[in-house]
Amino acid sequence: MNNLFKKHWITLLGAVFMFLTFSYLFRFAVDKGWISNQLKIMIGIVAGTGFAVGGVTAGQKGKSALNEILSGLGASLIYTTFAFAGIYYSMWSPMTVFLLMVAVTLMISVYSYRLDLRILMNIGLLGALIAPLVMKSENAIFTLFLYLLVINSAAFYVSVNKKWPELRLIPFLATWILYSTYYLYYQPDSWQFSFKYASAAFMFYVISFVISSWKDGKNFNGLNLYLGISNGIIFGIWSVIIMNGITSFSLILGAIGMVYVGAALVVYGMLKKFTAAVMLKLFAGALLILIALNDIGTGLDIKPMISVYLWILVAAVVFVAAQIKKLDYLKITAITIWVITSIYWYYTTWTTPIGNWFGTFIPIFNFSGMAWVLLAAFGFCLSVKLKLNIFNNKEDNDSFNYYISNTFAIISHIIVGGLLTFQIDNLWENYKITFIDLRLTYSITWGIYALLIFIWGAYSKQALFRWFGSAVLVLVAVKTIFIDLSSADTIAKILVLFVLSVITFAISYINNIWKNEEDS
Repeated sequence: MNNLFKKHWITLLGAVFMFLTFSYLFRFAVDKGWISNQLKIMIGIVAGTGFAVGGVTAGQKGKSALNEILSGLGASLIYTTFAFAGIYYSMWSPMTVFLLMVAVTLMISVYSYRLDLRILMNIGLLGALIAPLVMKSENAIFTLFLYLLVINSAAFYVSVNKKWPELRLIPFLATWILYSTYYLYYQPDSWQFSFKYASAAFMFYVISFVISSWKDGKNFNGLNLYLGISNGIIFGIWSVIIMNGITSFSLILGAIGMVYVGAALVVYGMLKKFTAAVMLKLFAGALLILIALNDIGTGLDIKPMISVYLWILVAAVVFVAAQIKKLDYLKITAITIWVITSIYWYYTTWTTPIGNWFGTFIPIFNFSGMAWVLLAAFGFCLSVKLKLNIFNNKEDNDSFNYYISNTFAIISHIIVGGLLTFQIDNLWENYKITFIDLRLTYSITWGIYALLIFIWGAYSKQALFRWFGSAVLVLVAVKTIFIDLSSADTIAKILVLFVLSVITFAISYINNIWKNEEDS
């Protein structure tokens, strides 16, 4: 096709100018009232038929680019004449025009397909697409939609079977240009039809590009991939323009994302492997869905809590998929989501409503508490189940996974500490507890938690938890001695110190048993 264009581009340009000349001559004649409408239509049909028959007749003596150009020019004139007759003059009903144009389209497609007349098909296609652009009629929008559907279907069919990729590019660009022209020219008051037509075009091209890629030797890269991306971008832009102030853009993004995820799954089902095209569609679709979901609750005080629940669910889904498919990059993605969500929750939880379940505060059994629980549970799950294979030998992988497992376990314990601290703070606030100081309660709680960490370390025989429990205990001691004891003496303070001493002796006892077992 490139060689043909380089050789005959001047002739093609002349054909385009000739076609535009006839088109605008018709329109100029209409404005001046020089000749009757019936005569104009007759002249157009005769001229178009003459060019088409002349090109076909000459082509029978020997195939040449000039013959194809003449035939294509004739077909374009016929398209324009039909458009004038039905759209501009209203001489024929829109359905009559539609059927005539479909007949011409099928004739050109079949003739070009059987005789490999690539230039004819391209020129005829351009004429079919330019004609509505010249006319611009507001009274036949639905007919125009059906017309473009037929034109695109025919072009894609020939393109796929003849390996003529430009027959996918031309109607794609022309259709969206036509849509933009009609929308900006008429500025429709109702958004329903504008959005429906844009959605229909978007879905048609998504399906068509997948089918054409399948027919093209399962090649889902190249032009089909780039046009598929452009299709989503163009539809997204028009959706913003049309639906502005009507619905949230996040809903549209979510819908587009679901379409691309569905397309990715279809392509994966065809190829049975994750190619660049599959991953691009899947990643783009998933990203759009996440952006849309993340918009849920915007403007509400509980927005941070909703986001935490959402992203934990996303992390869990990604991690399950990673475990099933044994894909390390998905595992790392799930870890990243979990870490970022945990940091985000630590930052926002203090100003987010609790979300009581039964109209009254119950420690842990509230939406805020469950967010902490889910974060901690996911971290412990990573600690137990996560296995990465990023090194070339098993020993390095085992060593790396051991340290990663312990790291996630410690982070999860820190999250549990945050859960306890936040829930105790809200318990004191909701029930107006005054018989014991809140800071002293923190010390007791963290001391008990240090004891539990020691017990878990003894049970699992992991020295790491002994060190972590020791660190918590030291922090409790420093806080108690230098902060809690600075206030006036009370019975509550004495009781707290007694409880902490019992906890400390218990930890010491467990630690001694642990050491004796190690020595033996």
